[in-house]
This record gives sequence, C-alpha cells and structure tokens, in this order.
Amino acid sequence: MSVAGAFIKRDFSQAISYRFSFMLQIGGVFFSVAIFYFLSELFGGAIAPQLEAYGGNYFSFVLIGLAFTGFLGLSLSSFATSIREGQVMGTLEIMLLSPTRLSTILICSSLWGYVMMIFRVVLYLVVGAFIFGADLGGANIGGALLIMLLSIASFTGFGVLSAALVLIVKKGDPVAIMLNGASSLLAGVFYPVAVLPDWLEPVSKVLPLTYALDSMRLAMLQGKSIYELRYDILVLLAFTLVLTPLSFLVFRRALKKAKMEGSLIQY
Repeated sequence: MSVAGAFIKRDFSQAISYRFSFMLQIGGVFFSVAIFYFLSELFGGAIAPQLEAYGGNYFSFVLIGLAFTGFLGLSLSSFATSIREGQVMGTLEIMLLSPTRLSTILICSSLWGYVMMIFRVVLYLVVGAFIFGADLGGANIGGALLIMLLSIASFTGFGVLSAALVLIVKKGDPVAIMLNGASSLLAGVFYPVAVLPDWLEPVSKVLPLTYALDSMRLAMLQGKSIYELRYDILVLLAFTLVLTPLSFLVFRRALKKAKMEGSLIQY
C-alpha cells in the first residue's frame, strides 16, 4: 500500500501541474457525448432491431461504449508508457533495482490512470443521464462494478505484453495498435456486433472487449443480474486467468533479455 500511495502521489503531482489539460479532458467528454446524442437523434432508429436486447435506444447504447472503452486503451498503454517514461527519464533501472516486486511496480505505475479513468466514466454517465436524458435508472451497479474489475483484469494481460515489446523494440508496439483497432471495429463500441457481416461476427468473439461491453450494457441498461450475465463473466475470467500469468512471464523474459544485452535504459 505504501508503494501504491507513492506512485499515486507522484502521478497526482504531475497531473495538477497541467490544469488546462485536465479542463480540456472534461470538455472533451461533454462534446463526445453531445456528438453521439445528436447522431442518435438522426440515425438511431435505423438500427433499432439490433438494439432491442439493450432497451432499443442508440444513445444509451453508445454512451456505455464511450464510457467504458477507455479502460481497454488505458490497460494497453499504461504499462508500456510507464516503461517508456522510465527509459527516457532514467528512472527505470533504479525502480527495477529496488526491493519492490516487478509486478507491483507495473501495477502501481498504472493506478493513477485508472483513478482518472473511473472519474471519466462517472462523468460520461452523469453528462449522458442528466444533460442528455440517457435512462440508467434501472442499472445493476454491483454487477457493473464486477464486470468493470474483470474487464480491467482481462485487458491487463495485453498491456503487460505491450510493455514487454517496448523493452525489446523501444518504440511503438503492434499489440496495442492492432488490438485497439480491432476492438473499435469489431467489439461493438459504436454499433451492435449483430450488424457485422456473418464472416466477421465470429472474429469479435475472440476480443475481451466484446464480452465486457455486452455484459456492461445489459447490467447498466437492462438491470441484468450477475447470474444472467454469468457467461460473459466466465469468459472475462478465463481471459484473465490465461493472459495475466502468461503476460508477466513474457515480460520477465523480455526484461532478462534487455539486461543481458545491456539495452534496458536505451531509448
């Protein structure tokens, strides 16, 4: 907990030094929600049949996608960004030489990002519900929180793999780019998976974001219970149990390789 507190304190100090950037993020949330609200007024009825499972309202559907997709991007980038900043600032080697476990360093380095992302999610929902009239009155908050935690855990494996690639190639990584692009296209962020061509729909089933958004929408918009969401929950749990240990194993191997080559702090 002391390590986590130290990381949060450091990142908070950096964040408050850029107040204008913080205000821009808040403004960006409002404009994003407004754009999709007016689009839903114009085109929402065109895909209404595919939205029946989620209550039939396109704006509420896409609001959940906008709010919670950020967790994927954050999980993919936060670990790699932390490694990259450590290389550039010269602090990576010092952190790795400390008695703190490697997994603790990786997880704690991303905590502030998740604090801010949770704030953004709440802001999205508040703006959507109180300004633009999204109906979230029957939401199953407990189920949504469980799904959010499992989603973050399942995305984390990909993020650690990205960080491993940064250790090796130093700049940019295909994992985050490919997964972000595929998820935006196939996971039902802006439209239901049901509108995809028959040959693409099965591909969406290999993306954890597909199950995360589907179950989150059912919990938030239809009030579905955890038992009713059990299939998606089990799939997210399976992603977590497979990807998390595998990704840390790959990261340790990448770290060992970088140390042996003497390229750990090169950027």
